[in-house]
Amino acid sequence: MRVLCVIPARYASTRLPGKPLADINGKPMICRVYDRAVQAKCLSGVVVATDDERVANAVEADGGQAMMTSPDCPTGTDRLAEVAAVYPDMEVIINVQGDEPLIDPGLIDELAALFMAEPELQMATVKTPVTDAAEQENPNNVKVVTDKEGYALYFSRSLLPYPRVADKAPVYKHIGIYAYRREFLLAYANLPPTPLEQAESLEQLRALENGYRIRVIETDRRFIGVDTAEDLARVNEIYREMEQ
Repeated sequence: MRVLCVIPARYASTRLPGKPLADINGKPMICRVYDRAVQAKCLSGVVVATDDERVANAVEADGGQAMMTSPDCPTGTDRLAEVAAVYPDMEVIINVQGDEPLIDPGLIDELAALFMAEPELQMATVKTPVTDAAEQENPNNVKVVTDKEGYALYFSRSLLPYPRVADKAPVYKHIGIYAYRREFLLAYANLPPTPLEQAESLEQLRALENGYRIRVIETDRRFIGVDTAEDLARVNEIYREMEQ
């Protein structure tokens, strides 16, 4: 099975302008993400999808592959689909967010393995338990609830589920990595935005609102998505410890 990893990277971040080029212990963040992604064993290729030449130049200068995409792409999913459209030989597209410099390559392999084992699977993503109350309440941490078979019921920036009765259901944080059958991704990107998607600003809700199922696997690996200057400082500290 041919699997392509695409890393969307938009320069104009609202909370952290120029985020893809933010320094992480001497290297741009987008290059850190790329370096971790290429360690996955399942991949036939890795490409950064960006609308900014500064990002593309940084990736290519570090030995990676980048593709310029339209500046008019309204979402990361649209940017992903634009890349998928020019890779017709790829069967599965895995989307690793450009602000996940601690992404585990093994998780990419786990998602790809799902599609080999389940021919009907169209879309999958990842969750991890979160017990810290501040993390649970933080709207930057997207929460997910699933059914007994591991398919998503809903994603939200709000605390989910609400603990009316304490300790009856764990809280799970959604990890920003997705996998799609290529044909499904192209169709999904052409669907119009949906009300819940727009209200929560969460693209994956478009799939649920249109009746598609999203498989969610669980991991105990810990990640820090870089949304703020504080997140960036924490990741820098981790990399300094790793590279001593």
